Amino acid sequence: MKNVAVIGAGTMGNGIAHTFAQSGFKVQLIDISEASLKRGMDTIAKNLDRMVAKEKITEAEKSETLGNIETFTSIAEGVEYASLVVEAATENLDLKLKIFKELDEACPEDTILATNTSSISITQIGAATSRPEMVIGMHFMNPVPIMKLVEIIRGYNTSDDVTNTIMELSKTLGKVPTEVNDYPGFVANRILMPMLNEAIETLYNGVAGVTEIDTVMKLGMAHPMGPLQLADFIGLDVCLSILNVMYDGFKNPKYAPCPLLVNMVMAGKLGVKSGEGFYDYSESRKAEKVAKQFA
Repeated sequence: MKNVAVIGAGTMGNGIAHTFAQSGFKVQLIDISEASLKRGMDTIAKNLDRMVAKEKITEAEKSETLGNIETFTSIAEGVEYASLVVEAATENLDLKLKIFKELDEACPEDTILATNTSSISITQIGAATSRPEMVIGMHFMNPVPIMKLVEIIRGYNTSDDVTNTIMELSKTLGKVPTEVNDYPGFVANRILMPMLNEAIETLYNGVAGVTEIDTVMKLGMAHPMGPLQLADFIGLDVCLSILNVMYDGFKNPKYAPCPLLVNMVMAGKLGVKSGEGFYDYSESRKAEKVAKQFA
C-alpha cells in the first residue's frame, strides 16, 4: 500500500494526511476548496515545526513529510492510484453517501474505502457502493498525529481480509487499532457522548457552573480535560450530531441531546471553532474564561 487518498482537509483530514505522510506513504489530500487545502497544509507545516522544536523529528524529516503530500480539488484525479481512501468530510450522512458513491465509481476495483466517521453506520455507507465488503471505519482521535487509538469498525459486510489489512496498516502508523462492531456511536462515542451530555444537563439544571463541573471531573476523576471544555474542543455541533445519530439508532431517551446543547448550536455557539461555547475563546484558544452565566 503506497498511495493513500484523504478526503477533506479540515482538522481530522489534515491530521490523517500528516500521519500517513510522516510514516512514508504518498498522500493525495483532496478537498473541493483550494482555501481549505491551503489551511490544511499550513496546519500540517505548523505541527511539524512544533515537532522539530521539540526535537521529535529533524528538518529533513519535516521536508520529507511535506513532500509526501499532494493536493487535489478533484476526487477522480486524486484517487486514480489510491490503494486506500480515508474519508474525513463533515459528519453528515447525505454528504458521506454522495462521496462514497463517487469514490466507488472513481477508484480502482481493489481500493479499500474507509471512513473516519465518529457515529454514522459503516453498513449504510457500504451499501451505497458496489463493494460493501471493502468499506470499513477508521475512526482516528483528535489530534490525530498524537493520539494512539484508531477505532476499526466492521460494517455488516466488511470482509475479514480488509479488516486484517487495516488493523495491520494502523500499526505501521504507530497507532493502537481496536476492532469494534457497527452500532450507533461505536465504543468511544457511545460512552463519551452521554457523559458530555450529562455534564451539559448538570449545567442546564443549575447544579453547578461551568468551571465547577470541569474542576470536579478533572480533579476528582483524573480527566485531563473537563467535559464542557472537551465538548467545546470537539465542537458542539459535532456532539449534537453524534447524539442525534445515537438517539435515532437506539430510540432510547438517555441519548436525547440536552436542550441547552441544541440551543447553543442553533445560536452558532459551537465551541473553539466559532470562538465561543461554554468558554469564551475570543482572546485565547485556552478555556480560561467562561462565556456567560449558564446556571
